[in-house]
Amino acid sequence: MATILIVEDSPRIAAFVSKGLKRAGYQTQVASNGNQALPLALSGKFDLILLDLGLPGMDGREVLKEIRTQAVQIPVIVVTALDNDEVRENVLSLGAQAFIVKPFRFNSLLTCVRSHLMEGVCSTLSDPIRT
Repeated sequence: MATILIVEDSPRIAAFVSKGLKRAGYQTQVASNGNQALPLALSGKFDLILLDLGLPGMDGREVLKEIRTQAVQIPVIVVTALDNDEVRENVLSLGAQAFIVKPFRFNSLLTCVRSHLMEGVCSTLSDPIRT
């Protein structure tokens, strides 16, 4: 099964996503900041990266830009609370394959991950949690 790097500075969100992905059969590793994430992303050990933008140290955009500068073609799904067209267009132009807005339904994230890993296709999602 695929191995996914989760780059998220919120321990609660990282644990939630990791637990759900493990239940779905994926292996996961969590990095809590950009400086920790970059060498992992460049290691070749991962099949997909879930990347938050608001990270301490090196932010998610810098991580994404450096991944692409190093010609690493690993799929990157940006998962962020920043929900505006400018941010979305920016990260997609930097080489992200998808953009998911927090809060999100885990099943929406899982569908995106599965679709991208199996078919190489994943659309931009904005599926807020309804209470």
